[in-house]
Amino acid sequence: MDVYQEFQWREMVYDATEGLPEALAREPLVAYIGFDPSASSLHVGSLLPMMALARLQRFGHTPIAVVGGGTGLIGDPSGKTQERSLLTSEEVDENLRGIRPQLERVLDFGAAANPARLVNNADWLRPLDAMAFLRDVGKHFTVNYMLQKESVKRRLEQEDGISFTEFAYLLLQAYDFLQLFDRHGCTLQLGGSDQWGNITAGCDLIRKVRGGRAHGLVLPLVTASSGVKFGKTEAGTIWLDPGRTTPFRFYQFWLNTDDRDVVRYLKFFTFLDRDTIRELEGVSRVAPERREAQRVLAREATRLVHGDAALASAERASDVLFNQGVASASAHEILMAFDDVPSIELSEAELVGGMRVTQLAVRAGLAASASQATQLVRGGGLYLNDARVTDERMTVTLADTMKGWLFYLRKGQRERRLVKITRG
Repeated sequence: MDVYQEFQWREMVYDATEGLPEALAREPLVAYIGFDPSASSLHVGSLLPMMALARLQRFGHTPIAVVGGGTGLIGDPSGKTQERSLLTSEEVDENLRGIRPQLERVLDFGAAANPARLVNNADWLRPLDAMAFLRDVGKHFTVNYMLQKESVKRRLEQEDGISFTEFAYLLLQAYDFLQLFDRHGCTLQLGGSDQWGNITAGCDLIRKVRGGRAHGLVLPLVTASSGVKFGKTEAGTIWLDPGRTTPFRFYQFWLNTDDRDVVRYLKFFTFLDRDTIRELEGVSRVAPERREAQRVLAREATRLVHGDAALASAERASDVLFNQGVASASAHEILMAFDDVPSIELSEAELVGGMRVTQLAVRAGLAASASQATQLVRGGGLYLNDARVTDERMTVTLADTMKGWLFYLRKGQRERRLVKITRG
């Protein structure tokens, strides 16, 4: 297969400009995707465009990751229902420093023939002269043309409308494409399907100003069959930064993929070949309870983003906590697995004479009173370090902690608390 056929079988082509398949087959192209620097980390929603660039690179094309140090000061209205808060230059620069290492996990910046490039559009946008921009770029776009773009039309239907700042975003992105065309010979821009208007505006600008031919390809917006927004969980957004989303939580996100989505996600987010994915699809259809496809997806995605060591730790924590039990886990594995679980601190002195387990449950917030905690124990609903508490008169001491400083409390199957013991 050529790269365009690769994109097609992986269901990654939502739309493309005429002649793109032929252009990709004819010669190596330089292609770019823009990444939003509104946070110091990318999230799993950024993985599909990252994988798109990586696939192009593996087929001999040169990828450019453009971080929007300039456009990030304004904000893209595409896919947004309201204008977001504007960031300062310092905030954008700080966010860019967090994003680069994540791009380096997926793209090869040291490739001999076609190394990936990381470009900041602040290099040409921040020094841009307003009068020159209006004269050299603005004159090539009519207001009617801009109003027809889906991202603009959708925002105009909202009560608050769209500010001139965001209205001008389309021109800035088109100017990005022109600059990349001039500086790096870039003739292909990719993005989500909500970027189609911005991308084709760039193609039009290159044609009008340079007489050149440029192309666009837009990827489908990733959705979950369950109706839950992709990349969102009860604990919040799934980030690529391990400081925001632990590798364990990241691994669990993929492991919990709906059966209806897992094959599509294997195509999107892994480099597994067609035969391997087809085999996993067959196993998933015949024995969905084994969740083999989900396990492979979780392994591949976690290894890609966090590396082999983090994957091994996440798998170990998963096995210990869900198969062997929390008592056998290390403190690191427990804290990694339950990073989103509420916790409290108790001083070591409070446990010297012992503490009733019902009082501990109240202190941890699993019961409103000692009597409620007593009823919880009598009903078999309170667990300490994964063992059911059967006696409401039970007293706990430091000897009952895990690793000498940690209690794990559970109410039923879902409500959890960590109690950390402090010294002094």
